[in-house]
This record gives sequence, structure tokens and C-alpha cells, in this order.
Amino acid sequence: MTSTISILYCVVPFASTRKPSYAIPMRLRSDIYVSALIHRVFGMGGFAAVEHKGAEAAGAIFIRQRYRDGLESLYAPAPQNFFASEDDGSRKFETRLARVEPEIVREALDRELRFDSDLWLVELEIDEFGDLFPVVKPEI
Repeated sequence: MTSTISILYCVVPFASTRKPSYAIPMRLRSDIYVSALIHRVFGMGGFAAVEHKGAEAAGAIFIRQRYRDGLESLYAPAPQNFFASEDDGSRKFETRLARVEPEIVREALDRELRFDSDLWLVELEIDEFGDLFPVVKPEI
């Protein structure tokens, strides 16, 4: 009895390294991003908590940073025109308020919450956040 083994060859073209112009980078879900941010802050010896929970998949994330001297800073999602046309899909933030009295931050957050109740508000108690999240400045 003789057996024959057939080998099939399949030609698969190599995938192009260029992204198609219609490709949109995937963004990490808001709840996962917030969870990772909180864990990293604790790892740096700081404190972090969710002050307001937003939409799990795509809620805007605002970061409230409290300093030991009682002042606060507020970071908000950066508008698309703040960074280059080559977007990698990562979340970027802008400094909305820097080292101001807590009442000023609270008023700004109240306005944002009236506008978008699905936003996330993460509170950090750490003096220097290093590379925890990217803060961009407008391109001129």
C-alpha cells in the first residue's frame, strides 16, 4: 500500500508597512486608561482616586492635580488641532488651569460636568507627575 502526501503552497503577499489613509488608530478605553493611570500614581508613591466616573468606553478624561501647598492644576483632553496630523491614537492632555485656588478648579469642573456628564474626573495627589500622561502645547 502506497500513500501520497500532498503539500499545498499558499502564496500570501506581504502586508504593506504603510497605513492606509482610512486607518484610524484604536484608542484605549477610558476605564482601562484611568485604571492604569491610578496604578502608576500609586507606584510613584502618590494618591489617586476617581472623583467622577464617566462613560466606560469613550468618556473624556479630566485630571485634577492637587499640590501640598493647597493649589491645584486641571488637565483636559487636548483638542485635535493641538498636535500633528500624524495621530498615534494615544490620549493627550492640555493644561487648562495651572496652580490655582481649588475654587477656580471646582467652578471649571462644574461647567464641564453640566456640558458633558459622561466625563471622567481623576484626582491626583502628587507634586510631579513626570511621564504619567502627555501634556501638549498648541503648535504655532
